[in-house]
Amino acid sequence: MRLLVVEDDPDLNRQLTKALSDAGYVVDRAFDGEEGHYLGDNEPYDAVVLDIGLPKKDGISVLEAWRRNGRTMPVLILTARDRWSDKVQGFDAGADDYVAKPFHLEEVLARIRALLRRATGHAQSELTCGPVTLDTRTGRVSVSGNPVKMTSHEYRLLAYLMHHSGRVVSRTELVEHLYDQDFDRDSNTIEVFVGRIRKKLDVDIIQTVRGLGYLLTPPAANGS
Repeated sequence: MRLLVVEDDPDLNRQLTKALSDAGYVVDRAFDGEEGHYLGDNEPYDAVVLDIGLPKKDGISVLEAWRRNGRTMPVLILTARDRWSDKVQGFDAGADDYVAKPFHLEEVLARIRALLRRATGHAQSELTCGPVTLDTRTGRVSVSGNPVKMTSHEYRLLAYLMHHSGRVVSRTELVEHLYDQDFDRDSNTIEVFVGRIRKKLDVDIIQTVRGLGYLLTPPAANGS
């Protein structure tokens, strides 16, 4: 999953980026409202952490502009303004959740996990497909209860497919959501990682749909 952090405080931006990266997300950063607005309008983020008190363009204006332009990614507002009226203004502008400073990073991570689950139609923190289980809280993958070790890139790819199970996901979409904006978009590494995941899981849940991408479905649905 690919996230955007828009926060003008350098230390807080760094802390959030590190915490989210350590949790397995790909994170792009912006330090003012104009840069954040541009990135949110032009990159396919799965969720955004957005401060309100930003230089150049305030967070509420950024959020309202995204929603006017049809950008539907979940947005978590993170701000020192904790009055109920500020929260109402944020939600009315199109926010999905709200955390007031100071905050615990674990709470922000939990809220991001919840936003990502809801955005893809999942109610629980454990995602399952046949015998395969992925725990979004711990980053652990198991097959029939047996743990499977994965690299960070393999985990991210499997997590994205499991969040979007039941629909075909193109290679382009995977690249856009698994790598930051500076990554070489012509890379063919997606096929390599899919091959590694298939070997490690040893369960037929990832179908290749020729010319379109990949489809994650339980083995029974594959006719296995």
